[in-house]
Amino acid sequence: MLDERTIILLIEKALEARQASYSPYSDYQVGAALLTADGEFFTGCNIENAAYSPTNCAERTAFFKAVSEGRKNFDAIAIVGGPKDMEITQYAYPCGVCRQVMMEFCNPETFQIIVAKSTKEYDVKTLKQLLPEGFGAANLE
Repeated sequence: MLDERTIILLIEKALEARQASYSPYSDYQVGAALLTADGEFFTGCNIENAAYSPTNCAERTAFFKAVSEGRKNFDAIAIVGGPKDMEITQYAYPCGVCRQVMMEFCNPETFQIIVAKSTKEYDVKTLKQLLPEGFGAANLE
């Protein structure tokens, strides 16, 4: 379990990453901050595309950056999102595709997903809570 100081730091990094969002079609900005098992942070934002399907979520952006740098062990991710230039009023839970990417690299029992409106208002769940019957590498053994 993460301590409160680490959770707040992750949320702050996610809020900062949200500012880089490229979301001209939805105007819904998302930021994510991913914590590796060895204490490194990787951030990501959502990146939209006029063709829609090439759009990439903030969570996957953070994961792909980390994996491309050789990191494959993760402890937690913080996610924030909401309409551009507005106060965040709801939690932005990861979509199904992002949950599946998390399943590829994370222990569903221990990986923590923090969804936040602010550093004072957040919720913490495990990947297993959000993807209770997830399909992963163990299913292929």
